[in-house]
Amino acid sequence: MPELEDISGLLLRAAGWPHAREQVVRELTGPAFAGRRRLVDSAADLVLAEVVGRLLRRGWQPYDVHRITARRADARTAGLAGDALAAEVDGRPAATVHPRWWAQLEQIGAVVWWQRGEPRLSQYARREGCGSFEALSCAVRALGVLATLPALPELPLSSPSQAGVDGRMLARVRALLAKAESTQFPEEAEALSAKAQELMSRYSFEQALVSSPRSAGSARRFWLDEPYLAAKSALVSAVASANRCRAVSYQRLGFLSVVGHEVDLDFVELLATSLLVQATEAMLAAGRHGSRTRSFRHAFLLAYAGRIGERLEEANSAASAEVSDERLRPVLARRSQEVDALFAELFPRVSRRSHSVSNGAGWQAGRAAAETAKLTVERSRLSS
Repeated sequence: MPELEDISGLLLRAAGWPHAREQVVRELTGPAFAGRRRLVDSAADLVLAEVVGRLLRRGWQPYDVHRITARRADARTAGLAGDALAAEVDGRPAATVHPRWWAQLEQIGAVVWWQRGEPRLSQYARREGCGSFEALSCAVRALGVLATLPALPELPLSSPSQAGVDGRMLARVRALLAKAESTQFPEEAEALSAKAQELMSRYSFEQALVSSPRSAGSARRFWLDEPYLAAKSALVSAVASANRCRAVSYQRLGFLSVVGHEVDLDFVELLATSLLVQATEAMLAAGRHGSRTRSFRHAFLLAYAGRIGERLEEANSAASAEVSDERLRPVLARRSQEVDALFAELFPRVSRRSHSVSNGAGWQAGRAAAETAKLTVERSRLSS
C-alpha cells in the first residue's frame, strides 16, 4: 500500500493534471483507503506545507499566496491555503517573523484554529461540514494553483527605523477620501480630494527632511481586482509615480510591485485605492448613459488614468513652486536615486507596454470623469 510520501507525490502530480484530479481524489477517498483516512489527510497537509513553504522562500508573502488562490480558485480554497500559511509561520520563532507578515496573516484571517498533532484536513472537513472528497478536492485545487507559481523578487521589508505615515494623519486622509468617494457632487469630491492631496504632500515633504540619510527604500505589492487589469495598472502606476515611487506590473498574476519609501508607499495605497473606487463608479455611471461594452470601459479607464497623470503633473508643478526650504530638493533627489537603485536591483529586466484604444466615446468619457478625481505629489519617471 502507498505510504505518506507516495500519497503526497500522487497528490502533487494530480494537481498538475486537471483532467485526472477527480479520479485521484475519488480513489484516495474511496473504499480502498477507507481505513487510511488519517494517512491521506496527513499527506495532503504535508504537500501543502511543502508548496507554501517553498513559495515563502521564493519571494511570495502571505497575502500574495491567499490572493492568488482566491483569484484562480475560490474563497474556500483560499481559506485552506491560509491554514497552510498559518501552520508554516506557527513553526517559526515569533521573533523571526516580520511584523508585516503578522499583519498580512491577520488580514486574511489565517490563525491556528486546529488541534495540533492531528491531521489538519480532517479537522477542516468537520469545521466546513463537508465530506472527505470535498475536503481533499479543495486541497488538490490549492496545490494546482500554488505548485506552478513562479519565483518573485524578494521584496525588502521595512525596518523599525523606516516609519510609515502617522496614524492620525492616515485617519485624516482616509476621512477626506471617504467623503470624496461618497459624495454625489463632483465639485465637492474635487475639493475634498485636493485637501487630501495637500495634507499628503506637506506631510511627505516634512518627513523627507527629518528622515535619516541612510534610510533605504522599500517595496510592496498592490493587488488588483478583475476585469480591466491593464487599465487599472496604468492608474496605479500614475499614482505611484506621482508619489516618488516606481511600479512594475505583473498583469498575468494580477498585481503591481511598487518601490518607494515607506511614507510614500502608504500614500500610494490610500490614493490608488480611492481612485480605483472613483474610477469604477464613474465608469459605471457613464455606462448607464452610454455604452457598456468592454471596449468602452477599457478605453474609459485608460483615459481616466492618463488624465489623472496629467493632473498630477500639474499638481507637482504647483507644489514645487511652493517649496521654500532649500534643503528639500537635494533630499528628494537623493531619495529618488535610492528608489531607482532599488528598482533596478529588484527588476533588472523590465519592458514598457503600450495600450491600444478602439472606443473614442469611452476615451472622452474617461478624460472628462478624471477632471473631478483625486491627485498626488511629484511625478517621477516610471518603467512598468
